[in-house]
Amino acid sequence: MSARDAILARLRSAAPGVAATAAAALDARIDTHYDTRRAPAERDPHTLAQALQAALAASHAQAWCATDDEWPAQLAARLADAGVRRLLLDPARAESAALARALPDAVAPVPFDRPIDAWKTELFDTIDAGFTVARSGIAATGTVVLAPDAGTPRTVSLVPPLHVALVHANTLHADLHAAAHAERWHAGMPTNLVLVSGPSKTSDIQQTLAYGAHGPRRLWVVIVTDPAADAAAARPAATACEDQPR
Repeated sequence: MSARDAILARLRSAAPGVAATAAAALDARIDTHYDTRRAPAERDPHTLAQALQAALAASHAQAWCATDDEWPAQLAARLADAGVRRLLLDPARAESAALARALPDAVAPVPFDRPIDAWKTELFDTIDAGFTVARSGIAATGTVVLAPDAGTPRTVSLVPPLHVALVHANTLHADLHAAAHAERWHAGMPTNLVLVSGPSKTSDIQQTLAYGAHGPRRLWVVIVTDPAADAAAARPAATACEDQPR
């Protein structure tokens, strides 16, 4: 037995015994706690979209709702109005391809298809915005959950001064516990999830707040709603959440 194995064996033997059912019982207590504090309406995508937008607005982010047919043209127009000229996105994603088709000639879609060392200066100096598609959203905290991959690495949501995230209303959760439970994180925790709850902000010892010191100074979130679901609930799709001024 190696010294390492001997040390680990001693630690294991000294560890207090835990009943086999303790973890399951604790999980059940946690689930009950969160389930009982949630109102039934907090499972409704309409209510979750409104809560997400309100929480994002409180964090100085812009968020608005749009249908699947409307959002590409709406977002393309907003990007052009904001002076965006080069937009970082993953053309392999359906949402990115839809946005690229809607962009005016003045806004160029740029893929992240090179090692960062090959174009670091260009990336930092010429990219105006990055576009990502969120895995899901957390309404209570105004959070979009990103799962970076090769086509949309963390750099896309970190380096450009404007981060634009698209989240589908049917992927929204009431809180972090609901997200972890519904997405079964316990069955295989993702290796890299990024939780974005507003633009980058920090403050100094005098509590002077500054935006953009450690990431994007602006965050836009497009919440894609389902008109069919709104019609079934007898409410106009536009009421899912209020639009924000440009």
